[in-house]
Amino acid sequence: MPELPEVEVVRRGLERWTSGRTIAAAEVLHPRSVRRHEAGAADFAGRLAARTVLAPRRRGKYMWLPLRAEAEDEPGEALLAHLGMSGQLLVGEPDREREKHLRVRMVFDDGGHDLRFVDQRTFGHLMVSDLVPDAFDAGALVPEPIVHIAADPLEDAFDAEVFYRALRRRKTGIKRALLDQSLISGVGNIYADEALWRARLHWARPTETMTRAEAARVLEAAREVMGAALDVGGTSFDSLYVNVNGESGYFERSLEAYGRRDEPCSRCGTPIRRDEFMNRSSYSCPVCQPRPRRARY
Repeated sequence: MPELPEVEVVRRGLERWTSGRTIAAAEVLHPRSVRRHEAGAADFAGRLAARTVLAPRRRGKYMWLPLRAEAEDEPGEALLAHLGMSGQLLVGEPDREREKHLRVRMVFDDGGHDLRFVDQRTFGHLMVSDLVPDAFDAGALVPEPIVHIAADPLEDAFDAEVFYRALRRRKTGIKRALLDQSLISGVGNIYADEALWRARLHWARPTETMTRAEAARVLEAAREVMGAALDVGGTSFDSLYVNVNGESGYFERSLEAYGRRDEPCSRCGTPIRRDEFMNRSSYSCPVCQPRPRRARY
């Protein structure tokens, strides 16, 4: 599933191609892609027609396109998107061939590039949502369905001290904590493994034993690895994650732990270990990231 860097790459592309443009019409070709829009596909399309798109925003793995209100006293709304496992938001010439898994299409009143939601597995979704006050950033607004999602480590609103105190209370393994979107958003399996490798901490380290310095080290490692991934367009293991122009990211070439089972650690040469973790995998170096005596899984 795309994580923070991949979603941010898409958000930046949308900012270039959609900001300030007015949607002429939206077409829903598969109702599952708007299943979270409870009023249905027709209402979804109707609420987007003639609406001007403002600068896209993102929190963790979610992004949204704020819509300019028709009157100042009306509540703000946004087009909220979650890419799921295979969702793609693509821009291009409106007369190009339709993609096999095209689910939603939006055309603009200027006749320029259209915006398409393509989703092979249909786990992703789009919806139009009211904007509500942000619990983590005073004065900001977020779509109501994600108001419970914590700030991500690349946001100014992220509070490292609050994160540390929450870690100490949580009493779980550090990787589980990093994947908890109510604690810190945007970090998934790939970047959790990479951050922990950089921070030299085992994924099962009990959070209640973490020092303030160790928590800071993990946060800095997460910021570094996600920043590096952003610079090369994110991580693409297959053709399902691409940017708005259909191009893949290249951070897979720079991974130090994730997916490198039995390959030598670049720091010490020890073969990278793979462990079962939450019906997935966790990768670590047995020497650089020693298993704690009292582990939490």
